[in-house]
Amino acid sequence: MGLLTLLRKLKRTDQEARILVLGLDNAGKTTILKKLSEEDITSIMPTQGFNIKSLMHDEFKLNVWDIGGQKSIRPYWRNYFDQTDALIYVIDSADKRRMEETGEELGQLLEEDKLSEVPVLIYANKQDLMSAMAPDEITEGLNLHTIRDRPWHIQGCSAKTGDGLQDGMEWIVTKINDASRARGEEKA
Repeated sequence: MGLLTLLRKLKRTDQEARILVLGLDNAGKTTILKKLSEEDITSIMPTQGFNIKSLMHDEFKLNVWDIGGQKSIRPYWRNYFDQTDALIYVIDSADKRRMEETGEELGQLLEEDKLSEVPVLIYANKQDLMSAMAPDEITEGLNLHTIRDRPWHIQGCSAKTGDGLQDGMEWIVTKINDASRARGEEKA
């Protein structure tokens, strides 16, 4: 089951959703996007700017923006915050020495006005590696339980095997639908 199957779950009134995929370099953002799109993942180069994957199904369009995570690119992330419906933040669960850095970057994103109340899916990637920290260990280490101003979810996954990716995307689709319904009720 791929991304197109998830698009079928979006309500007909939702014509477009914008998802921003961020995280440090080498976390697996592009690999996740390619795996979800059922593309070849054998030779992936570091993202120097951004990749956009737009998928159409019936009347639904899902725009997924994968932005490079190198330190020199991160100040430009804010240029992509407008009209974001959901944020996917990817963490390399096996890179313990960069856990503090990734936590700081996530914390700064959560303080951005343009991302306020935007649901956040945290992919704890590379769970297929023996040295990977478990999602609950990452939750504790980054104090994720203190996030109170938005829905969030941490999902263990492996971009390489695809494990956990679908579960995370189903959570995102549900949250986009919930937000859309809430906006519809406000207008009524």
